[in-house]
Amino acid sequence: MTVIKTHQLLNYLIATVWLINGLFCKVLNLVPRHQQIVAQISGSHNASLFTFLIGLSEIVMAIWIISQKWAKINAIIQIVVIATMNIMEFLLVPDLLLWGRANAIFAFLLILIIYYNEFVLHKN
Repeated sequence: MTVIKTHQLLNYLIATVWLINGLFCKVLNLVPRHQQIVAQISGSHNASLFTFLIGLSEIVMAIWIISQKWAKINAIIQIVVIATMNIMEFLLVPDLLLWGRANAIFAFLLILIIYYNEFVLHKN
């Protein structure tokens, strides 16, 4: 598989992660645990609205990834968002995470994939 095809495939896989988490888990609320996480972190009774807006943002992220516009900025934003979100969850709501604090391992792996895809495979 060529570098270009690998980069494109990883772009689609990364975008799919954002789309699934945004659309299915948050916007459609098929995984209510996400709303519970938002409620506990924000302490807000508006958790359903916040979760919906986060989900829409994740869908926009998926579209942005596929568009490949400003790809390096996009990758940096993804890394910062994933790291920030997972640090907050690790510290504040580990009991609500699918794999508890081990979620941080999967988040770190996703960050590495995003970094590798954009800054190693797609150097130009």
